[in-house]
Amino acid sequence: MSFTSMRRCLFTLLLLLPALAVHAEDPPLKRAENSVRVLREIMEAPDKSIPVDLLKEAHAIAVIPDMVKAGLIFGGRRGEGLISVKSPDGTWSNPSFVTLTGGSIGFQAGVSSTDVILVFRTQRGVDSIVNGKFTLGADASAAAGPVGRTATAATDSQLKAEIYSYSRSRGLFAGVALDGSALRIDYDANAAIYGSGVTPRRIFEGGVSNVPGPVVDFRDRLEEYTQR
Repeated sequence: MSFTSMRRCLFTLLLLLPALAVHAEDPPLKRAENSVRVLREIMEAPDKSIPVDLLKEAHAIAVIPDMVKAGLIFGGRRGEGLISVKSPDGTWSNPSFVTLTGGSIGFQAGVSSTDVILVFRTQRGVDSIVNGKFTLGADASAAAGPVGRTATAATDSQLKAEIYSYSRSRGLFAGVALDGSALRIDYDANAAIYGSGVTPRRIFEGGVSNVPGPVVDFRDRLEEYTQR
């Protein structure tokens, strides 16, 4: 590729990248409502939901609604959502706010929006996110997750993964590979909802009060779907 062509591609990318910042304008409660909507719509889809036995065995669940992907040769993606972890007694915690970001190189053009769900199958991934950040495929192995009523369709490579990843775009729901994406705690959103200085560990361990309804609803939905 010539220098002139590269400059044109980079210029076009600069025009597309503002789409990645759209979610920064969403207030935390709106993000919580969107996360609940995505979780409900996916789990109530006949034969196309996350297997219930995976939810029962999961250590944590993250939902990233409307993650934006934009690019031309070079691309990026960004989304914001919630993550809850399962307590030792089997109940789900209040959620922490998170962001999911990543980049890519290859033939690609345009802007798209995708709902993403991450199912954590080990405690190691949970411990990493409690400390603030981890990268899929580097800090924890990830694989496209099985879809349906049970997880029996999982392949050997999937069964070795610490995280199952799913996406929904244009009404289609399926497993998706997200290696290289970074999941981070959104401390600003947590402060807006739970108060300044509240850590993710304190949220997950039940050390918060006066939690707004839309945020509680996310936890309650996980309880409902896990008990099916």
